[in-house]
Amino acid sequence: MAGLAPEGSQFDTRQFDSRMNELLQVEGEEFFTSYDEVYDSFDAMGLQENLLRGIYAYGFEKPSAIQQRGIVPFCKGLDVIQQAQSGTGKTATFCSGILQQLDYGLTQCQALVLAPTRELAQQIEKVMRALGDYLGVKVHACVGGTSVREDQRILSAGVHVVVGTPGRVFDMLRRQSLRADSIKMFVLDEADEMLSRGFKDQIYDIFQLLPSKVQVGVFSATMPPEALEITRKFMNKPVRILVKRDELTLEGIKQFYVNVEKEEWKLETLCDLYETLAITQSVIFVNTRRKVDWLTDKMRGRDHTVSATHGDMDQNTRDIIMREFRSGSSRVLITTDLLARGIDVQQVSLVINYDLPTQPENYLHRIGRSGRFGRKGVAINFLVREDEKMLQDIQKFYNVVIEELPSNVADLL
Repeated sequence: MAGLAPEGSQFDTRQFDSRMNELLQVEGEEFFTSYDEVYDSFDAMGLQENLLRGIYAYGFEKPSAIQQRGIVPFCKGLDVIQQAQSGTGKTATFCSGILQQLDYGLTQCQALVLAPTRELAQQIEKVMRALGDYLGVKVHACVGGTSVREDQRILSAGVHVVVGTPGRVFDMLRRQSLRADSIKMFVLDEADEMLSRGFKDQIYDIFQLLPSKVQVGVFSATMPPEALEITRKFMNKPVRILVKRDELTLEGIKQFYVNVEKEEWKLETLCDLYETLAITQSVIFVNTRRKVDWLTDKMRGRDHTVSATHGDMDQNTRDIIMREFRSGSSRVLITTDLLARGIDVQQVSLVINYDLPTQPENYLHRIGRSGRFGRKGVAINFLVREDEKMLQDIQKFYNVVIEELPSNVADLL
């Protein structure tokens, strides 16, 4: 379960907290140190000029809560555990920390970033490359499903940073196509996801091959006990930075609901919305793969250009569809929760929950796609009668008020 359990759920918080505290007390001393400095602007962080240029060129203006606290300790070479939900700017936090510390005169891998899925690894590679544009950073994504030979060729030509999935990265280290001698920074992104997907042994194996003095950063939405165990084993006096749920990322996103009453009225409502709105790009979430296909057919039947993606498609097809959507040649993406994590399309200004998510945590992962990092965005939730309880749960969970969609919605976008 991502995020923290809502009050009154079956999740026994007392038991969990006492287990956490046990894990955190190492021989009577606190395992974590805390880091309380907050920097309100990127300029105040002492970053290299060319890194700042990359940050501003990427479209960031003001650091998010995790960036205000998290970039500087990472730049200082400290081991860090940074906990914040998806969409709060974790990626740019560790990318900036890595880019600040690289020796650009040395084209050997100095930083290794692991992520649970190919999509996320490729997304991180893009952000790293964009932020490091003026620094001349060389980044390569090592992920499964691509040519091993090509990976070997690129690695032997020399890169500063490797971002990848555990399987392929371990393979490259084992073949010595990726040399570990110069790696001084190691980052686990979405660590909770990675451990729940059973990558633990591979992550341990990779750790064993890295220099003993490596700086470790763990970034995660939640800290389950097995993530803590990893941090205990491999980290040295880590600084823990926690961004609480109520300062998470729903700021700047206007959220509304539309009472459609019946499931069969949703399609008309959707088409009416698209009549009135000139939208740059939007994502529509539904709860099942079959419904992705059904809605895609219906929308195309009414002459809307839409793309669709879900977990039954092979990787290659998903990549092509995401590329089309990112480039703007398709304006609407219909998808399931599979893509709600880690896929950041900068131009998305509208998210429509055609179906409300089945769990409150997924609401944040979905609508955190729009208006990221202080950009404006709108989320519209379609409500049938049986959704009312879930809408209340979501409002309570995030401490937000979701209002009925006003008739002048076009002015909001």
